[in-house]
Amino acid sequence: MGIHRLAKVVLASTLMLVASCGINSIPTAEETAKARWADVQNEYQRRADLIPNLVATVKGYAAQEKAVLTQVTEARAKATAINVTTDDLSNPERLRQFGEAQNQLTQALGQLRTVVEAYPDLKSNQNFLTLQAQIEGTENRISVARRDYNAAVQDYNTKIRTFPDAIGAKAIYGAKPMVTFEAAGGADKAPSVAF
Repeated sequence: MGIHRLAKVVLASTLMLVASCGINSIPTAEETAKARWADVQNEYQRRADLIPNLVATVKGYAAQEKAVLTQVTEARAKATAINVTTDDLSNPERLRQFGEAQNQLTQALGQLRTVVEAYPDLKSNQNFLTLQAQIEGTENRISVARRDYNAAVQDYNTKIRTFPDAIGAKAIYGAKPMVTFEAAGGADKAPSVAF
């Protein structure tokens, strides 16, 4: 009777230890981080889909600044050419390339905003105002999505490095830290605009 009771205690203790080793929390945190990355990609895709249509509408009103609109279009094409999958989230080089392409588009959009300030007659056009508002809103949505992704990655990386989840993370899942989204070099400086 004593051995039977001891076996039950050992089994219960083992089950509690296994349950507290990240069996569920590690994949949950990983999937949350992947979902937040999908949100980042969704916002970039939204920008890539939205901006060409708005630029086409505005192009007729901005003939004197066609070069800036062309830069936006080219930067958008480069930004959408680099795709990052959830398998790439542990690859700092791939995320750096993605970030740089997105940063080029952000800089081109900054130049476009400067055109609005330099040419008040363009501001009076409702299409250009719509473009400006959509760009600003889109950039804000991208910023929020990147912040949420970084928070999810931080949570995941913390779980796989702290006890007791670290046990399950390494032994069961072979978990590797994910890479946070980082701004491209020089992103802290406003884009230069030359006319």
